[in-house]
Amino acid sequence: MKIIIRILINMAALVIAAYLLGDRLALTSDLVGLVIVAVVFGLVNTFIKPIIRLVSLPFSCLTLGLFTLLINMGMLLLTAYLVGDHLGFTGNILEVLVTAFLASILIGAVSAILTWVLPD
Repeated sequence: MKIIIRILINMAALVIAAYLLGDRLALTSDLVGLVIVAVVFGLVNTFIKPIIRLVSLPFSCLTLGLFTLLINMGMLLLTAYLVGDHLGFTGNILEVLVTAFLASILIGAVSAILTWVLPD
């Protein structure tokens, strides 16, 4: 049950970020595609993110945790690469990086709020 709630929280955070960022973050509108993106995003955050955070711990300490934003951005870009057409960024490379950075902040904030509001 906890996994389903986490997938729904990821899905809601991705939808809200895509809505707020407009046409710079293209998220599929069908339910199956949203579930695929949320599951892949959850798997990336569950298995790959802890390893990256452990390896980059010295950088996180030096930047007082701000390096974590770059890790979140990287996990979002990795998810977009893995799911292909279901999640995409538009624009040149600088616009993609800025959009991924803003989306990672939005997704982190929405996930934190929804995790805090919803019971375990």
